[in-house]
Amino acid sequence: MTKDSMDATSAAPPRSPDTEAVHAGREDLAALGLHAVPLDLSTTYPSPDSRAEAARLDEFAATGARLEGPPVYARLDNPTVARFETALARLEKTEAAVAFASGMAALSAVLLLRASQGLRHVVAVRPLYGCSDHLLTGGLLGTEVTWTDPAGIADALRPDTGLVMVETPANPTLAEMDLTAVAHSCGSVPLLVDNTFATPVLQRPVEHGARIVLHSATKYLGGHGDVLGGVVACDEETARGLRRIRFATGGVLHPLAGYLLLRGLSTLPVRMRAQSATAAELARRLADDPRVARVHYPALGGAMVSFEVHGDPHAVIAGVRLITPAVSLGSVDTLIQHPGSISHRIIGEDDRRTGGISEKLLRMSVGLEDVEDLWHDLDAALDAALDAASGGAGDGVADLSSRPPAPRRQEPERAGR
Repeated sequence: MTKDSMDATSAAPPRSPDTEAVHAGREDLAALGLHAVPLDLSTTYPSPDSRAEAARLDEFAATGARLEGPPVYARLDNPTVARFETALARLEKTEAAVAFASGMAALSAVLLLRASQGLRHVVAVRPLYGCSDHLLTGGLLGTEVTWTDPAGIADALRPDTGLVMVETPANPTLAEMDLTAVAHSCGSVPLLVDNTFATPVLQRPVEHGARIVLHSATKYLGGHGDVLGGVVACDEETARGLRRIRFATGGVLHPLAGYLLLRGLSTLPVRMRAQSATAAELARRLADDPRVARVHYPALGGAMVSFEVHGDPHAVIAGVRLITPAVSLGSVDTLIQHPGSISHRIIGEDDRRTGGISEKLLRMSVGLEDVEDLWHDLDAALDAALDAASGGAGDGVADLSSRPPAPRRQEPERAGR
């Protein structure tokens, strides 16, 4: 989008997230004589005025401001990716957004930016996505981390603390926290919130005091399991630093990915509402099921459900037929995985336990299938799991007399309850 069109849309009256999801980043299309977003795959662009280009590149190198005028090189900027960034910033209510090749590339850029300012210390709350935990704990980017609970954030801050990082709802336990209280505890230190599970449809962290919002765009923003990407929504000053990091390290989002992510945003609110409704119903049924020991479902809703089984969790994974046993989440089809074996395997067992990730825990990303079809598949898999745990013959039919007594009816475990 051009600067004039972005300025014009920023002056427009506030619009609902549903409308923004459809129109943000696309307002200039009619004036261009287009309806669909153009996909620009160029890696380089004509630069006939080399003196002018030198001045523009000097400004970018000094400030990280988005280039005015035509693009120069794909590692600096891309028009299609810029549209996605504009749209995501509008949905998250931030000044800017910077897209990357993956969610981990996006987090790495934030850590590198703070480290370049001499602020290498991070305060973080478990659980986080497994690779985020590993990146912080391993010190691969020269960072040092102090793990704490939300109540201990203020005491964990140091003069060289550059970032406080939380994820809510958390991966994979779906634990939630009071973002307003957390932001207050951070003082002047920027709070980064991984908002991948909630998306801006359910939660906008900057409205609660966060300064940086992280997404694995691979998940709900794309929504179809066919695109890899990450994005940071933030203030313009932070965005300028992130653009410089992205240019220097090369973690750019491919234009085709930017195109698919922008298309995914247009249906994000509709998908989230439909998937959340099904997830809430499955969580309710699981909470009533004597084969299930514990259910985790966020108070704010969402399409993720985590639960712990009395039987063998690996047998549940092996027993599903409609549901796909696979890592990742946020697609239109339902996925289930065992965090202790895959998404959080890279974390040590003691640290998994500290984060509430038991060996019985399963994480399910609910898709758009019919709820009865999904429940039929889960029901059969839970029977197989209980049968496996009780040493059954493996015919997939559990001896129901071996089940634990049915608990009293209860709602899924939610934050604050």
